[in-house]
Amino acid sequence: MTDDSPLALESFRAPLRTLVFGASGGIGAACVDLLAPHPNVAAVYAASRTAPAPWNFSLEDEDSIAGVAAAAAAAGPLDLVIVATGVLRAENLLPEKTWRSLDAAALARAFAVNATGPALIAKHTLGLLRRDAKSVFACLSARVGSIEDNRLGGWHAYRASKAALNMLIRCCAVELRQRNPGALCVALHPGTVDTRLSKPFQAGVEPAKLFTPQRSARALLGVLDRLTPADSGRLWAWDGRPIPF
Repeated sequence: MTDDSPLALESFRAPLRTLVFGASGGIGAACVDLLAPHPNVAAVYAASRTAPAPWNFSLEDEDSIAGVAAAAAAAGPLDLVIVATGVLRAENLLPEKTWRSLDAAALARAFAVNATGPALIAKHTLGLLRRDAKSVFACLSARVGSIEDNRLGGWHAYRASKAALNMLIRCCAVELRQRNPGALCVALHPGTVDTRLSKPFQAGVEPAKLFTPQRSARALLGVLDRLTPADSGRLWAWDGRPIPF
């Protein structure tokens, strides 16, 4: 996989209408850059905290999320919704090394951004997915949110909020399968990507395992192209392998 490997999007019915939440972040921006010029894509709606109306939203403001969804739905159903948001480190929010560092406000902040916000996006966009062909709702999660894969501990708030997101994805996928059998609702692990989120934690990462946003986005879009409705409700890594919840 390279930054310029082909992006097919052959499993979707062209022309695609896509909506990216978190389009000002590293992976979100890379997804927009890859999708916008693609010959099979008709529209890319780029929503972020810094975007002009009606594409401006906050994960902690449901009305703003609903506004973005309504604007995107005005032209018809959506083929692909990507939620490329998340927080690991912020003011008063640091990855914990011990349970003694647990803090109620930090936990609430992590859950608001990493679980509740994406869940509200799902609430307002899953019903907008195309029903007569393959369509996908995909949300960035993380391998460290896997309960089964957790052997190191630490990073309590981030791990727990991503685990909660994974469960929300599973719940939504079960309902989506009943309402729209051709649609998928999945979580994605992008790998370790050279973005602001991972910058303070890159010292121990081998160069070959630190991806550019473009490389990660291209890999994730390729994974989404290969998935089928039978793969809905799971966490998928950038290389197409499933990760246990």
